[in-house]
Amino acid sequence: MELPKALDLIADVPDFPEPGVLFRDLSPLFADAAGFKAVTDALAATVDPDVDLLAGVEARGFLLAAAVGYARGLGVALIRKPGKLPRVAGRVGYTLEYGTATVELPEGVVEPGQRVAILDDVLATGGTVAATCKLLEDAKAQVSGISVVMELGALGGRSVLEGRRVEALRVC
Repeated sequence: MELPKALDLIADVPDFPEPGVLFRDLSPLFADAAGFKAVTDALAATVDPDVDLLAGVEARGFLLAAAVGYARGLGVALIRKPGKLPRVAGRVGYTLEYGTATVELPEGVVEPGQRVAILDDVLATGGTVAATCKLLEDAKAQVSGISVVMELGALGGRSVLEGRRVEALRVC
């Protein structure tokens, strides 16, 4: 399947998780084998060749990072929501377009000096990815780039990540 057709599988869900928010649902894309493969291959091509590790942001970023990790022969650090980890190396709070949240880095999965690429589904306001960058850099890792399936350009997330390499398969 060609990438544009795969990306067309993403569904828009109005008023979720609250009124006024347009949620981008990647579930139909993940359920379509050819579409998921097209997106995985395209994301894998955006990751620098000298990356040591991928960081997947909960929860859809887990799926994307795991698939790209398999395709590229890389391990995956799972960036989690609070209360899910028995050992926490770091924690960062941030603002979403509709509230606040926190992400945590598991202890013992990122080594100082590692080059890490971040993968996630949607770049909106940039808060989640900026918090993930801070977690990784606090662990003395080097963020090599950020790759997402979709960027919501009107929300300005790229400006929060100024100076970082951001790759989006589709900008809306």
